[in-house]
This record gives sequence, C-alpha cells and structure tokens, in this order.
Amino acid sequence: MRMREDVTCRNVDGGGEKLEDEVVEECPLVNAGFSSPKRLVVVGYALTSKKIKSFLQPKLEGLARNKGILFVAIDHNRPLSDQGPFDIVLHKLSGKEWRQVLEDYRQSHPEVTVLDPPDAILCLRNRQYMLQAVADMDLSDSYGKVGVPRQLVIKRDASAIPELVNRAGLTLPLVAKPLVADGSAKSHELSLCYEQYSLQKLEPPLVLQEFVNHGGVLFKVYIVGDAIKVVRRFSLPDVSKWELSNDAGIYNFPRVSCAAASADDADLDPNIAELPPRPLLEKLAKELRWRLGLRLFNLDIIREYGTRDRFYVIDINYFPGYGKMPEYEHIFTDFLLSLGQGKYKKKSG
Repeated sequence: MRMREDVTCRNVDGGGEKLEDEVVEECPLVNAGFSSPKRLVVVGYALTSKKIKSFLQPKLEGLARNKGILFVAIDHNRPLSDQGPFDIVLHKLSGKEWRQVLEDYRQSHPEVTVLDPPDAILCLRNRQYMLQAVADMDLSDSYGKVGVPRQLVIKRDASAIPELVNRAGLTLPLVAKPLVADGSAKSHELSLCYEQYSLQKLEPPLVLQEFVNHGGVLFKVYIVGDAIKVVRRFSLPDVSKWELSNDAGIYNFPRVSCAAASADDADLDPNIAELPPRPLLEKLAKELRWRLGLRLFNLDIIREYGTRDRFYVIDINYFPGYGKMPEYEHIFTDFLLSLGQGKYKKKSG
C-alpha cells in the first residue's frame, strides 16, 4: 500500500514536504545510524492549533525522525479511512461528530492504535465522574494512602448551594471548579470559598471540593504509557483558622498550575517538597490505566499538610501539556516506538 499524494508532513523547521508515492508498509526507510534499517512508524495527528504548537515542537519532531517516527497531519476535509496508512492516531479534539468518526475508524481499522479511545476520554471531561476511579480504588498500602476530596455537584440554582453544602456535611473552605473539563481556559478557573452564604454568588454547573491544606505545592504526575514523570508546581496557599473566621467571601483564581509556577527549584520545606513514593505512584498509575482505559493523562496530586503519606488526587487531565514535562521528547518518542514495534511483532507473529 502507498502513502497517498498531497499528505503534508511537518518537518523540523516548521515547513512542509510532500510524501508523494512514499512506500510505508515495506519501509526499511530509516536507518538513523542503526546497524539495520528500522521500520517507519507513521503517526497521524488530529490536534488543536494550540496543542500542535505546544506539543509538536521542533526538538520532538527532529528526535522522532531520527528514531523512525513520522508525524502526519490528518486532513479534516477528507474521510479518515482515505488517509494514511497510519500505525497510530494521536488526537485531542472534542465534539460528538469527531468521536463518531474516530469510533468508526477504530472499528474498520483494528490494526491502528488510537490514542486514546474517544469514549474512554469522556469521563475525564466531566468532573462529576473524573475522580470516581480513584475513589473506587481507595488505594492504601505501606507507602501511603490515596483518596479524593469530598465533593458535591451543583448543576443549577445557585441560591440552593448553601443548604446543599450544609446537608452534604462539607467543610469550608471549598474549591469551586467548572463541571466541564474541556481544556479551555475557563475550565481551569478556580474559586476558593470561605463563607457559606457567599456560595450563592457561584455560577453552576460546577463541582465543590473540600479544600485540603497541602503546603501550597501540588505534584503533577505525567503518564505516558508505562512511563511516569513527576514535577512540583505551586498551588493554592494553605488556609488558616484565622482566615476562615475573619475572611468572608469568594476568591477567584485563573489557572493555578502552569510551567511558570514550577516549584522544582524553589527553597521548600523538605516535608512539603518530598515527592510521593515511586512505588505508590506506579501502583496508582497502573491501576488507573486499566480502569480508565487511557494511556495519556496526568494526575494532580496533593499531600495533606502535616502528613507524609496521605495523598489526594484533585484532577485528572487527558493528553495534558506534555511540552512542559522535562524530557518529554525522549519519553514520548520511546512510547510511540514501542507501540509501533509491538504492532509489527504481532503482525509477523
């Protein structure tokens, strides 16, 4: 089978080159210094322009080429089945129509790895269900305990929120988050609520989570297949009893955790800065990969202040900003290569 004409491949300097009549299925196309030629792994991508800019950086594309991985943009104006052939489809687009296109493609092309199944991603787009897999696990072992903060879903009628909070027995302060987690700037906005009756000022639909003091630091746990990378980020500051008794109202925050808020090089209390135990994270990640049916996601984890082994998962994001993850180029290309090689091993076996 041949690559179709007019498929544009992004190259290292950001330009495009035509892949006309390039043979993929037979391809000992790439040697890259290896003793024997490597089979080319073709990755079709369907990403937002923002995600393309942050993820498909020149360093990633250059390293991918050297390893025998080719990124090819998926043309949204043509049927997906008419494009390729692909070994892997990498995507982060939303919408019912796109989900159906991908699902149909998965059914008709079972030999192609779709990262990740569209139906599996849906549970992370709604904070009502996002943390359910972690809550169901109730993970506890000699390295620590992992849970989720108590939370309440409010779909409408802001005036009823104080009574609903009281009935649910939630303890102030509360973090208010939009119910929909679609990757937009708005979906990352937070409000910290100190006083019960000011809750009526919030705008449903939203989720209210009990705030857990955590030393103002959270751990971003990036998961790429079996690989795990952890970084520290500054977070919301702890809340004192004095603040609760003297400060009424709601404070709005833009996106709290970002690359500019890195805490990896900050002079922190070692008890706060200590990373969660690696065996605990590996167990958590392995279980969540299976429960969620996903291979590309990250966890926002906090350690309860004053403890060494009490952790909470407060958010899970699908296909997060890997461009902010140290060494992401090597981790991601190794992952794609392992998927491609696994596919060919299955074929030849």
